[in-house]
Amino acid sequence: MKDAAAARSRALDAAEQLFYGRGIQTVGMDDIRGASGVSLKRLYQLFPAKEQLVEAYLERRDLVWRRRLADRVDRESDPGARVLAVFDHLHTWFGEPGFRGCAWINAYGELGATSPRVAAQARTHKTAFLRYLEGLVADAGLPARTAGQLLLLAEGAMVTAGVFGTPDSALQAREAAALLVAAADG
Repeated sequence: MKDAAAARSRALDAAEQLFYGRGIQTVGMDDIRGASGVSLKRLYQLFPAKEQLVEAYLERRDLVWRRRLADRVDRESDPGARVLAVFDHLHTWFGEPGFRGCAWINAYGELGATSPRVAAQARTHKTAFLRYLEGLVADAGLPARTAGQLLLLAEGAMVTAGVFGTPDSALQAREAAALLVAAADG
């Protein structure tokens, strides 16, 4: 059992590196085998289809992504500052080496039309992000519709940062978010 968990972890580490770095469709199970050191037989025992490996990769990445976001936001005590800290987190993330945009947007763009499991993972992740924003907005006493507006700003910043390779879109989205927060407070 312990061996299976270790093999699964190595396979997911390799999948994350390769899928995020090169794209899902360009990476085969043999590439995952080579990068993880997990035999092809064992890999298919753990993930009988590549789609299941993609799903597991996105699930695991979601947990890490949301934890990192919450860790950054939780450093702020003022409810309005907590809302804007979302964009500070995005700015940091966009500036990390190897940033290639949003894994869920990328996966959906590659496979969303043909893989219901990948489409569901993207929707689940984006819905969780929206719910998180709704909580921040409620805590700040802002109108509920503000959460959807903030989501659009954040998602637009993610796509723009991925395309242009610069973290500046997070700062621009933060400025727009600050205007939204100020207008709602005013």
